[in-house]
Amino acid sequence: MKENYFKKYPNKDGFFNEYGGAFIPPNLEDEMKKINDAYFSISKSHKFISELRDIRKYYQGRPTPVYHCHRLSEKYGGQIYLKREDLNHTGAHKLNHCMGEALLAKHLGKKKLIAETGAGQHGVALATAAAYFGLECEIHMGEVDIKKEYPNVLRMKVLGATVIPVVHGLKTLKEAVDSAFEAYLKDPISTIYCIGSVVGPHPFPMIVRDFQRVIGIEARQQFLDMTGELPDSVVACLGGGSNAIGIFSAFLDDDESQLFGIEPAGKSFKTGEHAATMTLGKPGIIHGFKCYTLQDENGEPAPVHSIASGLDYPGVGPEHSMLKDLNKVTYDSITDKECIDAFYELSRLEGIIPALESAHAVAYAIKLAKKYPQKSVLVNLSGRGDKDLDYVVDTFGLPD
Repeated sequence: MKENYFKKYPNKDGFFNEYGGAFIPPNLEDEMKKINDAYFSISKSHKFISELRDIRKYYQGRPTPVYHCHRLSEKYGGQIYLKREDLNHTGAHKLNHCMGEALLAKHLGKKKLIAETGAGQHGVALATAAAYFGLECEIHMGEVDIKKEYPNVLRMKVLGATVIPVVHGLKTLKEAVDSAFEAYLKDPISTIYCIGSVVGPHPFPMIVRDFQRVIGIEARQQFLDMTGELPDSVVACLGGGSNAIGIFSAFLDDDESQLFGIEPAGKSFKTGEHAATMTLGKPGIIHGFKCYTLQDENGEPAPVHSIASGLDYPGVGPEHSMLKDLNKVTYDSITDKECIDAFYELSRLEGIIPALESAHAVAYAIKLAKKYPQKSVLVNLSGRGDKDLDYVVDTFGLPD
């Protein structure tokens, strides 16, 4: 009998081979065990599964469709398809795990949800889940990202969340994670830390992955129904890696589908001008878990940059780190300029404005289409670009 990948990884201690685990203060160990035990208890129950399915269908609007990009394919060759997570309620894939995390919090008797956000999509999704379940919500966000993604800040506030500006360090995603985790440490009894990606100490990478698997389950069947075969390539952007692991999870055993995780090459490969963790990082510990990390000369997390606020993180999910070592996924990068070009190309040719995070994946899909004109590529369009419009137009202007 073939071994079940999802039962094998992570192991009982939360490791994906050498990556993952829980490097946390002793006072948090009991809380993490409670969350882990509760997750395994309720996630197998008919009541939980039925409620989550109803939420996904009647509240989130799932399944999201797979769409064939006719004009983009005609221009660049190949056949480019999009898994339209931008059509998921709140405009991104993040609600897939936020509704699950909030439902878990209710089961545990928690009163408040605490989280970080970069681009603001996780913050909006968690604020939405908190409103749905009647819970308090506190979102930590770097001051730089607050300015870049202000429409999402307003959405969080309208939904009833408290937004905490983070003003230390580079004032972006890494510092927001630091701040949110510190807030959680002050009161782990009545609050729960709802992390925004497949990162953090065990069991968070596993929980977020499992809730995001719905993307891959849907996309695989939809693509088969549309074309009669599997895609030659599956592409997703990579910061922490939740949208990527969500779609990759359904194709890990399919030799005919090559998987590509695309991270930010930024302005250059100089320190502080990119967030290409898989390309230039090495194993280390960050935020309570082991993964590939970008490190300075002292072994501390290095400064990072990306035009996409949701990707500027010096670490990555431990499962992605394992998949890199196993050569199951190819990890590559896209520059800021290539990202902006793809942002406008998809907008002008297909009438779909992508999130800057997702535009990294679109840019790579265009490269693949040019190189392999007889192949198909499925992109996880993880979010829509409303939040990025002011920043992109003010910074780069409109194309001719």
